[in-house]
Amino acid sequence: MPGLHQRLLTIALLLLTLPCAAAQRPNILIILADDMGFADIGCYGGEIPTPHLDALAKNGLRYTQFYNTGRCCPTRASLLTGLYPHRAGVGHMVYGGDKGPGYHGYLTRQAVTLAEALKPAGYQTLMSGKWHVGHAEGQWPTDRGFDRFFGIHIHVDSYFRVLQEAPVYRDAERVIEPTAGPVPVEEGEDEWYTTDAFTDEAVRMLDERDPDRPFLLYVAHNAPHWPLEAPRENVDRFVGKYLGGWERLRETRLARMKKLGIVPEDTGLPPSDAADWDKLSEQDRADLDFRMAIYAAMIERVDQGIGRLVRELEDEGELDNTVIFFLSDNGGNAEGGMFGYRFEQNRKANFEQWRTSGRRSSSIGLAWAEATNTPYRMFKRYNHEGGILTPLIVHWPAGLPEQSRGQLTPALGHVIDLMPTCLELAGAEFPLTRDGGRTLRPQGQSLVPTFDARAWPEPRSALFWEHEHHAAVRLGRWKLVTLDTRKPDAWELYDLGRDRNERNDLAGQRPRLTESMRAAWYDWAEHNHALPKPKK
Repeated sequence: MPGLHQRLLTIALLLLTLPCAAAQRPNILIILADDMGFADIGCYGGEIPTPHLDALAKNGLRYTQFYNTGRCCPTRASLLTGLYPHRAGVGHMVYGGDKGPGYHGYLTRQAVTLAEALKPAGYQTLMSGKWHVGHAEGQWPTDRGFDRFFGIHIHVDSYFRVLQEAPVYRDAERVIEPTAGPVPVEEGEDEWYTTDAFTDEAVRMLDERDPDRPFLLYVAHNAPHWPLEAPRENVDRFVGKYLGGWERLRETRLARMKKLGIVPEDTGLPPSDAADWDKLSEQDRADLDFRMAIYAAMIERVDQGIGRLVRELEDEGELDNTVIFFLSDNGGNAEGGMFGYRFEQNRKANFEQWRTSGRRSSSIGLAWAEATNTPYRMFKRYNHEGGILTPLIVHWPAGLPEQSRGQLTPALGHVIDLMPTCLELAGAEFPLTRDGGRTLRPQGQSLVPTFDARAWPEPRSALFWEHEHHAAVRLGRWKLVTLDTRKPDAWELYDLGRDRNERNDLAGQRPRLTESMRAAWYDWAEHNHALPKPKK
């Protein structure tokens, strides 16, 4: 078995390069952004200032072919369990009731969470942020292995405390009661910005933990998911910076991505579906610039919170032996039409007006979302690269080989890989039973061998996706993808080794490969309860 021998040799060489400090079981910090595009942050080509993420990347490892599942609930289910989302019970969303295997709307009893897997190994298990994988009795984070939880079960209706409609919880107790609707207030001591609150509580958990035991901390942000809201001090820094429009933004981002080595020099932009910026009125351009300014401010605020977490780890002497993972739950979000939700109702590019009336449910829309996913096609909810590709930064001073720091790796990865990775890092055994029944084994593979950027990317089995009849399968450099599984002739085949942004469909030229990959997808879908998809 040459593949196994190669894997064992890679792991052995990696271990030989690690400093003595890595002999300790590392702490694990997973930070998840929500609806953030592949090209938004600085170290992946974005213009948004993210100095703290950039610093993690400079001393860490960046992945250029790492995947989520294309939607918030399914990605969180896969991240937590190491299972494809349907297998974990969250093939769609958590609303609308239990629709049977694959679509329960909550994690199945047979699925084991990261917290449930690491707690028996002595880890403290902490979570701050957005749960979104089940909200009924028995489905709380503290029911699924987390010692402490602070956050929201579903989503944010407003990021500001005084406007909050979705209740916030500490463990199972409400911290904030929902209000009847938006309430105009002055900024002051009663202010609450959800992104900051998640960071505040995560820092508090680190400060109050047992220093003699390793920890798992999962910080699951809601930002930059709509509604578009951010503190004025952040927003003001971006107003006017996007008046050049979305096509210019795509071009400048792509140029930076090439310079950083994120994409090859010959990478082009796929055709745009966005409106012609130059044909918009001056007021339209100002309104749309303001929307993107708020979106950028939301990402900047997440980065500032990451800086606080890193400083806390430094102050406690834990940064060197903490493995930090940063990623997004799906690609940029085109929901709300070309210009975003409530564009006509929220026309005035003015912070005070935006803050105090009617701006909830505002989003960036398709045109800006296309730029967030530069240079890839499609968006959140779809299985083309723009919907499922995410940045992944891994930072671990005591464990990453020196030659991997600041490097890029083309190694293929998927959120289902985080469970086996964390098990290997923690030296933990996967629980074989839960609630008296046998558990579902993780379906991913450990990323630890890929931490050595010099190692040749390890071959892996096929990866699969399905969401709302959109589907894909990736096998090596080949990817088969469709916008509708109900149409047998709607599948597209791409050679991602030469065509990462899916511009040249080869299905007609490679019919045997197309058919074999399509058949493999249907086998996977049946085994993992993705089919039949229940009616709404």
